[in-house]
This record gives sequence, structure tokens and C-alpha cells, in this order.
Amino acid sequence: MNIAMSTPDWWALFQHFCLLSLLGVGGAITTAPEMHRFLVDEQHWLNDMQFTSSMALAQASPGPNVLFVAVMGWNVGLNAGGGLGAGSRAWTLGILGVLVMMLGIMLPSSVLTYTATRWAHRNRDMRGVKAFKAGMAPIVVALLVCTGWLLTAAHSQPARDWPLWVLTTVTALVVWRTRIHLLWLLAAGAVLGAMGLI
Repeated sequence: MNIAMSTPDWWALFQHFCLLSLLGVGGAITTAPEMHRFLVDEQHWLNDMQFTSSMALAQASPGPNVLFVAVMGWNVGLNAGGGLGAGSRAWTLGILGVLVMMLGIMLPSSVLTYTATRWAHRNRDMRGVKAFKAGMAPIVVALLVCTGWLLTAAHSQPARDWPLWVLTTVTALVVWRTRIHLLWLLAAGAVLGAMGLI
């Protein structure tokens, strides 16, 4: 994919990710649907396959959850530079894409979190602080469900993938109703996948 990006486009990308940073309550992954709308549907800087591949690759690799933003930035930069085979210009723009998107997604939320956490810790017994914490929990859950739905709907074929839906539902119920450690559930999913059942 080959796209043209000017300096105002890079600035708009940075600004958009700064806004997403402040909306990413529960982590950057909760803003994935908006990232998809902006990068794929509106700007056409990535295609659907690049978007979902960026998320899958980053989520499969060890490290912080936010790595998917760096991979998407790399792909945006490569697309702006003419693709992976275009040489040093594409690589330079790939690194620029990583920097622009990672600074955008990390800087505002880090400053806000540091400042708000210090304030909330000093005022932890206030009714408003307790209410804010209680009110944010369902919002974070809803954003995570929306992200999961977006990723699932892009590649799912219900007639073929019904075991995945059953496994997801059972896992969600087990997490909700029991205290079984998540690593046991991940291990069970890995065993079912290795056996070819999922």
C-alpha cells in the first residue's frame, strides 16, 4: 500500500493519538475501534489486514499491551514511504510513524495519570473519588468488549468458528464467577488449540 503524507498529516496523526491517549481509560487497546475508524476508514493510511495484523502481532509478542500502536505506526510510515522494499526512506518514515504514534498515545495519558494519581491518593477518602472509580469500571469493560467484537467480526465465520465462540463465552463466565487464575485458562485454550479442537 502506498500513501502520501505531508507534515500536516503527521501532525494530525499525532494530535489524534494525543486525544485517544486521554480517552484510553483501561489501556490503549480500548481505543482500537476509534483507531480503526481513523486510520482505515477515514484516512486510508492502513488497510483492514494491516490493522488487524498489527494488533495480532503486538498482542502475541511479550511486552506492554500498547505495542500494537508502535506496529501500526511502523506500517503507516512504511506505507507513506512506498513499502518495505522502498529502501531507507520507507524505513525512516516507519520509525517516524512509531515515534509519532507512540508519543501521541503515551505522553498525555502519562502526564495526566501521574498528576491525577497523586491527587487521588491524597484525597482517596472523598466521595467523588470513590464514585469515579466505581463509575469507570463498566466503561472500561464495555470498551474492551467493543474491541474484542471488532477483532472477532473482521475474521470470524460463525458456521465454522462456533467452538471459539463457545470457548470465549465459557471463559468469560469462569473469569466472572470463579477465582481460577487466568494462566490456567490460557493454558487450557493452548491445549485445545494444539489438539485442533479450537
